[in-house]
Amino acid sequence: MGREAADGRARASDTEPVEHPEDSVDRHIARWTGKVPFDVPTEAVITRIQLLAKHVSHGKERALAETGLQAFEFETMHRLASRGAPWRAPSAELAAELLLSPAGMTGRLDTLEKSGLVRRLRAAADRRRVDVELTGEGHRRWTEAMRWRGIAEAEMVEPLDDGERAALAALLKRMLLSVETR
Repeated sequence: MGREAADGRARASDTEPVEHPEDSVDRHIARWTGKVPFDVPTEAVITRIQLLAKHVSHGKERALAETGLQAFEFETMHRLASRGAPWRAPSAELAAELLLSPAGMTGRLDTLEKSGLVRRLRAAADRRRVDVELTGEGHRRWTEAMRWRGIAEAEMVEPLDDGERAALAALLKRMLLSVETR
């Protein structure tokens, strides 16, 4: 039985079924039902994941636009920032992580260095090795982009309470592990 109001009567919102508004996936499924064979629950899950991924991508784009960074700049700084202070890595290691050739890495670092976002340093132990380090400005801009990304992500999960977020994370993890371990 629903909670009762102060005067002892049940409130309408406690006794009536909750109606969920139709989303674009509901309309997609209705449009295709009977035209092609598909499993409705599977189609609903996969299509919603695809659309949410697009929204995540748009959030990342907004973060870059707000900070004036390009995706390649952010990705390079992100790899450096993940190492913790002093946000430094050998150039060759960074290139391998970013799947770049040495020439591609050099071009990328030239651009970042001209913008004042990174600096290249000769490694003390091996003068042939070049380390790449985020500058203070680079770290500030990366942090600002991460703040904008966090806002976009928080907006996406805002409708869910903590328990629902944990349950969804567990379900998605189970799906991902199944795919990753095949």
